[in-house]
Amino acid sequence: MVKVTEIFHSIQGESTYAGRPCVFVRLTGCPLRCTWCDTAYAFYGGRDLTIDDIVNQVRAFSCDLVEVTGGEPLSQPASLPLLTRLCDEGFEVLVETSGAIETIGVDRRVHVILDVKCPGSGMTDRMCWSNLDRLAPQDEVKFVIKDRVDYEWAREVLHRHELPGRCTVLMSPVFGEVEVRYLAEWILADKLPVRFQLQMHKFIWAPDMRGV
Repeated sequence: MVKVTEIFHSIQGESTYAGRPCVFVRLTGCPLRCTWCDTAYAFYGGRDLTIDDIVNQVRAFSCDLVEVTGGEPLSQPASLPLLTRLCDEGFEVLVETSGAIETIGVDRRVHVILDVKCPGSGMTDRMCWSNLDRLAPQDEVKFVIKDRVDYEWAREVLHRHELPGRCTVLMSPVFGEVEVRYLAEWILADKLPVRFQLQMHKFIWAPDMRGV
């Protein structure tokens, strides 16, 4: 069984898949407590579903792109067979993970979107750094930037781990915490080979709306 908070059809708001229709499978539970978390409602509750139940609900949306997210989806061991089953069913599958849990068991057909926790999150010490060594060209790394300190820390990490050229590197501002223009200008000034992104869904719908 997999504990699920919600399954919904929306526009992908982040990553290189931004703008595409996508089915989101939001699993329940997360061992982290990031200061800027916008999905705290997924920490608790949820309902137990079989993998068959989930696949049937996903299939009903007639959408080829699926993201398994949370919370922290990999905190549930059953997320691994779920990801594999979705791949077997022919879906293009993304998993968004905090980086705090080993990705070693994730089916290599899955596109991993790895959130590297900057100091402003309060969760940097929970990072599993070996996850960066397993990144494949199809994967993506995301830095959520709260302030200039976060930016400079992220800049150092991406160079130290030689991320550019290995996979797509994303940088996005914490919604409502830092002026988006500042982050864009910092990236331009340093000529960083990264992709600047905003959370598109928060500009389409209310930032605190669920299921979009």
